[in-house]
Amino acid sequence: MSSSKWQHLPTEALNPASREIDTLPLGEIVGVMVRDHRSVLRAVEREESHIAKAAGMLARSLPKGGRLLLVGAGTSGRLGFLEAAEMPPTFGVSPHTVQAVMAGGPSAIFRAKEGAEDDAVEGGRAIGRLRPRPNDVVVGISASGITPFVRGAVARAKAAGAGIVGITCDRRSGLKTFADVMITLAVGPEVIAGSTRMKAGTATKIALNMLTTAAMIRMGKTYGNLMVDVRATNEKLRDRARRIIATATGLDYDEADALLAQAHWNVKAAIVMQKAELPRAKALARLRVADDSVRRALLGRR
Repeated sequence: MSSSKWQHLPTEALNPASREIDTLPLGEIVGVMVRDHRSVLRAVEREESHIAKAAGMLARSLPKGGRLLLVGAGTSGRLGFLEAAEMPPTFGVSPHTVQAVMAGGPSAIFRAKEGAEDDAVEGGRAIGRLRPRPNDVVVGISASGITPFVRGAVARAKAAGAGIVGITCDRRSGLKTFADVMITLAVGPEVIAGSTRMKAGTATKIALNMLTTAAMIRMGKTYGNLMVDVRATNEKLRDRARRIIATATGLDYDEADALLAQAHWNVKAAIVMQKAELPRAKALARLRVADDSVRRALLGRR
């Protein structure tokens, strides 16, 4: 009988620290998990340069009309969908610009379809329906590093000329065959063997947050650490917009509200209007010339 292909994966290994975890009181169970998660930040820190390189790919591709396409199965796929859902309200990007593909389709977000991850052909078809092109960046997320659906998707995207980023927890992952950048999050064995929704999932979420946020900062989606591309679509976000204006310009809360009204609730335009003493039309023109960067617009150059 042939041996298991999963047996030697880091994500399937047995964690000696949790071997008798079912015999412990609840407080100690939680303590074991807290101590185990200390490896997550160390794993991410070791990949800083690779995360930065991947963010650079995004920052170069998206302004040229490229897209970020996130592909995964199970927990990895759900993290991709979460990232895609959060980018438009946070950074004002179009839902078309950041999209997620998951084994089993969108319904698998809510109800596991574990067998779907084994279909490499469907992975290729799923990414093929989005018609990947050279300006796109496809992020293949696979904690184990061997998920057939993900490998099928990145192979198809690579053949179309898209940039490929691999995120995995196994240094031996076959994703490196296709990837321009590999982010390898060596978190070690899980408290519950094979449960990659734990350390592997947490590390992956952090890496995705850093990758996308760094790219958005480089693209001028923030002014300092202010979320200036926020879309004020509800009262909470309108309140945030007022506070951003107050922080950036020194206006009080009511003055910020009045300025935003003049700017038609465009936070970037409002900042440039106030700090450069420009009417709305000229502030918008200045932003266009500056590739929509508030800082470059205020310096009056690209």
